[in-house]
Amino acid sequence: MTSGGASVSTTETKKVTVSMSEELLVFADRMAESFGKTRSGFIASLLSEARERELERLAAEGYRYFSAEASEFAAASESAVAEVMDDDYR
Repeated sequence: MTSGGASVSTTETKKVTVSMSEELLVFADRMAESFGKTRSGFIASLLSEARERELERLAAEGYRYFSAEASEFAAASESAVAEVMDDDYR
C-alpha cells in the first residue's frame, strides 16, 4: 500500500504510547483530518516517508562509495589491461 509515494507496511501493527506537546497533538490531528487519516495513520505515514528518505540516502551514499572504489580499481588496473590488450593485438 502506498501513501504519498512512500510504502506503508501492511504487517502486524503495534500499539504504542507517544508523548508530545498539546500543540503538536492538535497539529497532528488537524493534518490527519486534512489527509483523511487517523492520527495513528498520519504519524505512521510520516515515519514511513522518513524511513524511505533514509534508505534512499544510504543507497546513494553506498553508490558513491562503491563508484569511487571502482574508479580507483580501474585506474590501478589500467596499465595491466593495456599490457594484455597490447599483447593480444600484436
